[in-house]
Amino acid sequence: MFEIRIICDPADTDRVTTALTAAFTTGSIRRHPTRDGDRTRLYLTADHRPTPADWPTAEQAYADAPTITREIGWVARTARTVVANPADSELARTYLLRKAALLDRIALHDDQHHTSTDTTAVAEEAALLLLDLDQPAVICDPRAYVRQQYAHRTADHH
Repeated sequence: MFEIRIICDPADTDRVTTALTAAFTTGSIRRHPTRDGDRTRLYLTADHRPTPADWPTAEQAYADAPTITREIGWVARTARTVVANPADSELARTYLLRKAALLDRIALHDDQHHTSTDTTAVAEEAALLLLDLDQPAVICDPRAYVRQQYAHRTADHH
């Protein structure tokens, strides 16, 4: 991961930011005027785009997942345990991962069936909680990160 600072003409900022986001995985872009006010300073965190092999598809990540109904039961039961014992960081992470994966799977199902619900936003929020906990060194799509971590977890448990 690295930081980029660019000073450019204000008319060029959109073209510059588009090129950067196409070339790198980027965080939020911060814009500030230069001291003389004639140009714009752009600041952003960037990282090289990961290789496609690092990011499994949903089908690959969830191939060995329990049914959605079973996973709902596990998440509900485990939520009580996590609340009762917040010091168990390994269980808390497993819970956040499985909950985020469950919500991702529900959102994918709703997307396939064109169901108009807020499941995509809920899945994104759950994925962001996992990202906040893990603080990975790579900037990525939160739901893709959940799929990657779920696939790693599944591979580790076989």
